[in-house]
Amino acid sequence: MKMGNKFAVLLAALGVVAINAASVHAEEIIKLGLSVPLSGAGANWGKGSELLCHEAAKEVKAGGGVKVGGKIYNFECIAYDNKYTAAEGTKVAQTLLKRDNVKFIGGSLGTAPVRALQSLTEREGVLMFTTAWGPSIKGPKFPLTFTQMNTPSEVLFPLIKFAKEANPSIKTVAFLNPNDATGQEVEVVARKAWEAVGVNVVSSDWYERGTTEFQPIAVKLARLKADAVDLGAAPPAEAGRVLKELKALGWKGVQVVPVATGAEGLVATGGDAVDKTYTGAAVTFDGPTATARQRQLNEVMIKATGESMNTIQIGFYDAVIALKTAMEKAQSVQPEAVAKVLPEITFDSLYGSKAAFGGKQTYGSPQQILIPVIITQMKGLKLVELQRIESGELKQRIAR
Repeated sequence: MKMGNKFAVLLAALGVVAINAASVHAEEIIKLGLSVPLSGAGANWGKGSELLCHEAAKEVKAGGGVKVGGKIYNFECIAYDNKYTAAEGTKVAQTLLKRDNVKFIGGSLGTAPVRALQSLTEREGVLMFTTAWGPSIKGPKFPLTFTQMNTPSEVLFPLIKFAKEANPSIKTVAFLNPNDATGQEVEVVARKAWEAVGVNVVSSDWYERGTTEFQPIAVKLARLKADAVDLGAAPPAEAGRVLKELKALGWKGVQVVPVATGAEGLVATGGDAVDKTYTGAAVTFDGPTATARQRQLNEVMIKATGESMNTIQIGFYDAVIALKTAMEKAQSVQPEAVAKVLPEITFDSLYGSKAAFGGKQTYGSPQQILIPVIITQMKGLKLVELQRIESGELKQRIAR
């Protein structure tokens, strides 16, 4: 080979290397840690949340990535099973922050494991999104924590008010909750919501997550002869079992399952006993309010998990889009800088409308996502949307 040809080949090779190096430099990865239940009664929530994080990350990449300081960043979702317990939540926290060096938690689920995670994230300057329903994780003491779904203060008051107005004969209600941090904190808010509409709480009982035999508990609930039963933070599969046992005992009161996230989980264990149950964390995707993107992702979710997409999982999608928007506004990928601008942005939510972060009047700091509260009810074996309540605070912000 002649010297000139060799030189040309060398230049071409160097050009390829330079192009590859530029490509590597141009696209950097931001890891999004996920602490979710991937086993047990809450596994569907966790698996679906991981799926929607990945889908949102793919969408961001397809749209050109996150553009900050002349660089392009993309997201990678890393999920670990917290098993809905504080002990496992601590292990997951250590793995994400110490081994994976995660600086952003793209979503976390379960008050007890989230508390364990938060004890590290706030101290080590890691921004955390969470769906946990416990109000104890919110407030000015936790400037790097943001809630990515509606929680009891947003859901329970309108849900219970609706149920009472639709069933004015309700005078008494009995509670049943999982015996953990989530159940305990939900119970406090639910009590206030029922008392606010003039209903007397006649009992408040507890069960261990993972319980499969609810007949003794149902017997106790039925004997109370309460006009309504509120199953609080019980996931759909466990709530369905309780309702099935209550029906077998002849109980015919009003049924409220605030954290029921879809028809499939309830029906799988409760059968026709779930008819007329009011729910506060479910969304329907077969009506006129559903967008093409929602329908598309719902089909993906059903194929992957066997159940419809729900509000818990949507929060993980929305967190990714919120992060992209905030990072580009801040022109920074540092957690503190991103946290500072999150309350200032609006972004496109998977609910098909704009979303933002607020709630300072309720929690003392603007860290609660502002999205619609959707009240649904089982009509036979089908879930039906009854009312969609838009955030008044969000409306005011958009109108400015």
